[in-house]
Amino acid sequence: MTVITTIEDLRRIYQRRVPRMFYDYAESGSWTEQTFRENTSDFDKIRLRQRVAVDMSGRSTRTQMIGHDVAMPVALAPVGLTGMQHADGEMKAARAAENFGVPFTLSTMSINSIEDVAGYTKKPFWFQLYTMKDTDYTSRLIQRAKDAKCSALVITLDLQILGQRHKDLKNGLSAPPKLTPKTIANLATKWAWGIEMLSAKRRHFGNIVGHVKGISDASSLGAWTAEQFDQTLDWGKVAKLMEQWGGKVILKGILDAEDAKMAAKLGADAIVVSNHGGRQLDGALSSIRMLPSILDAVGDQVEVHLDSGIRSGQDVLKAVAMGAKGTFIGRAFVYGLGAMGQKGVTKALEVIHKELDVTMALCGEKSVANLGRHNLLIPEDFEGRWQQ
Repeated sequence: MTVITTIEDLRRIYQRRVPRMFYDYAESGSWTEQTFRENTSDFDKIRLRQRVAVDMSGRSTRTQMIGHDVAMPVALAPVGLTGMQHADGEMKAARAAENFGVPFTLSTMSINSIEDVAGYTKKPFWFQLYTMKDTDYTSRLIQRAKDAKCSALVITLDLQILGQRHKDLKNGLSAPPKLTPKTIANLATKWAWGIEMLSAKRRHFGNIVGHVKGISDASSLGAWTAEQFDQTLDWGKVAKLMEQWGGKVILKGILDAEDAKMAAKLGADAIVVSNHGGRQLDGALSSIRMLPSILDAVGDQVEVHLDSGIRSGQDVLKAVAMGAKGTFIGRAFVYGLGAMGQKGVTKALEVIHKELDVTMALCGEKSVANLGRHNLLIPEDFEGRWQQ
């Protein structure tokens, strides 16, 4: 039996267990994947300051994200197709997050629907919105999230147009999988995954199929989705969506100080410094490198979270010590889900929590609220020196 002590352990099990097209969907970036790689490697450039002979008893990783109590400054990020990584994936990930005491964010492009997840959990979750050209659908989607008592709307701003992800195109990614000879050969080696998927509640996009006129199968869904992302989305439309929602709003996909200022001006409850996990604009800087300039730009005007590149509790600590109030994990929990279902998501959270707790202690801190730049050694040129 494999002893799991790191997120990487879960990734290796996940890679063996899940069909290639869904593994590649999670474990890839756009174009050359430079930004995808640097999201994680840039964390390695930041070092920690060890402190000794301090009382490290009675530690707590508890804090708040947008006023919600959390067991640690971590939320599960919205990840499309999660229900194809494991049967009923969104439902199981949401329950694991709920039991652990961290927020779960459901993607618009989920397999399990808003209603599925609401019926499987006891506490409110967050809902992530992609803005579509079909404004009637978008309005009804927002209302469905309200009816499900979702406690925050996460509006993704960096996917008005889809970044090219070579592996997805070559794999013919779809939900359910397209049965080409190559796909069938790969699926035949993933029999445990297949048996579980036979009993899954859904194998299509639950927030779309049955909610859009004329969408009844994978082929019609693919054509509709490809044309629907709203390329005209601007700050005015974002403001209207926030008004329509009327509750707490997190704006995700901020990677520039000027955009952070605009988000703060609109009155967002939080922003997420994110490059979509390196899946959109390849060649952009990593989220952790952009975090300092964004924090300098908005100060205390808006709560700042970080997404893209978190693979350990030490990464969480580094982001929080630099000034983020919370972090989002996507791939880290997907590895656990694909490897072991709900137990795997719990294991991923346990791994990250233990790393955060022990590292915090060895840095001489008893609370995440006390973390700061004094805990870090950051290279002088970490943000880079760029010509304007």
